[in-house]
Amino acid sequence: MKVLIAEKLASNAMTLLEEAGHTVDVKMGLTNDEIIETIPDYDALIVRSATKVTREVIEAGSNLKIIGRAGVGVDNVDVEAATEKGIIVCNAPTSNIVSAAEQTICLMLASARKTPQANASMKNGEWNRSAFTGHELYQKTLAIVGLGRIGGLVAERAASFGMELIGYDPYCSAERAANLGVTKYETIDEILPLADFIVVHLPKTKETIGMFGAKEYAKMKDGVYLVNTARGGIYNLAEMAEFLENGKFGGVAIDVYESEPCTDSPIHVFDEAILTPHLGASTVEAQERAGIQIAEYVLLGLENKMVPTAVNVKLVPDDVMGAVAPYISACATLGVILAQLSREAIANVELTVSGELSAYDVSLLGTAALRGIFSRHSDEPVNFVNANYIAEQRGVNITIKKDSKQHEYNSKVTLLTMNGNKRIEVSCVASGPHADMRIISLLDYKLDLIPRKYVLVMKYEDTPGKLGRIGTVLGNANINISTMEIGTLDKSIGEALVLMNVDDPVPADVYDELVASVGVTDGWFIEL
Repeated sequence: MKVLIAEKLASNAMTLLEEAGHTVDVKMGLTNDEIIETIPDYDALIVRSATKVTREVIEAGSNLKIIGRAGVGVDNVDVEAATEKGIIVCNAPTSNIVSAAEQTICLMLASARKTPQANASMKNGEWNRSAFTGHELYQKTLAIVGLGRIGGLVAERAASFGMELIGYDPYCSAERAANLGVTKYETIDEILPLADFIVVHLPKTKETIGMFGAKEYAKMKDGVYLVNTARGGIYNLAEMAEFLENGKFGGVAIDVYESEPCTDSPIHVFDEAILTPHLGASTVEAQERAGIQIAEYVLLGLENKMVPTAVNVKLVPDDVMGAVAPYISACATLGVILAQLSREAIANVELTVSGELSAYDVSLLGTAALRGIFSRHSDEPVNFVNANYIAEQRGVNITIKKDSKQHEYNSKVTLLTMNGNKRIEVSCVASGPHADMRIISLLDYKLDLIPRKYVLVMKYEDTPGKLGRIGTVLGNANINISTMEIGTLDKSIGEALVLMNVDDPVPADVYDELVASVGVTDGWFIEL
């Protein structure tokens, strides 16, 4: 077959493709129109980050079977268009993790020993040893926020320096943290006053952007060192500048920015700030590894084999896919809900499939549930192929059970985890021409509601007038309730659960007002 390489790739990667018998053409610097004109002749396309694989390119690729991105993300590829045409899109997500971990250690050392500042001083013709007295890493406490693959590699390397390791990651099991030698804490606030160094290895989400600001900086030790090689914006740089000016930090080292290229920021003026232009993956080894990995995956795709890093394709027999398809998205949504209902790290998940659906291979639904659980809390894209691998790395076990009885529905799925002795459960059915998902049970309360983007869940004593109070508080906050359901258990318990779709997020102060006015005993604001 024919492979088009549109950007610079390691020569070893091209050799792999050629030795497999494929024709490899390297055509760099093509314009969008030129790619559209060229692509019909090719079975595979390999790019890095500069080439934009647009819908027009994909639609012109009449023979395309696979698109490979020699790097971590696939932002420059129209994945939806590729999926519509049955074209595999894959990447090389592990190619730079060692380089990123080493860059973290590099910046920790450079910041603690003031190496860049000393270098600049020397090149100015100065010899001022006393100005650059630094600190050892030995016996210092390192807080790792995010214990995914990169965070784990940082932990392994920092341990060799004799550092004490602490960490925070609600989706990392205690067992994995212990294996890494990390003492895991349940909240960010607990680790802030303990750490001499803080590094972050988190994905870019609404929860992580601005995760560290003035409130968090004030709780940190004086002289703490901060490093970010993950995603720009996790540290609020504007508020960081105020603390740099007041001498709060021993140093900060930033490799990633909210908007790149970044040639100016609130912290550019400070000598204590070490700034690098997103060099986490910029090593010869990472670039070569990315090329070789993507070549190997493209070969698999051309051979109609499973591609481990495919972001859009899971090979499932047509008859099975026809049966489970309505529940794929539903199970992913159940995972998102379960992850937000659980206030502890999820270690074990049980997926029960009941009724007609239990006659099929439903392993894909377990993968979908894991994808939902990790989708908002992973430092890498989560898809139907890597979700099980991420679960394995994080020590999360999933058990799939089948119940052939139909009960009150032809089919239903239930996702369950345990927080100690407390059951966290959510069940759904999926039906109709658009496979609408309806929650039929939540925390063992029977309900019937199609969830939307913003969902508010509250438990309270079941007495008259409570719903009116809820409406008043939300109405005063200009938050509209679009649909709602009341669920009850045994009437003798006297507790009700309300599940409602709201049109806007519920701020913390509004939720606090609901607690005070309604007597909410427990509650969650869930974003899907």
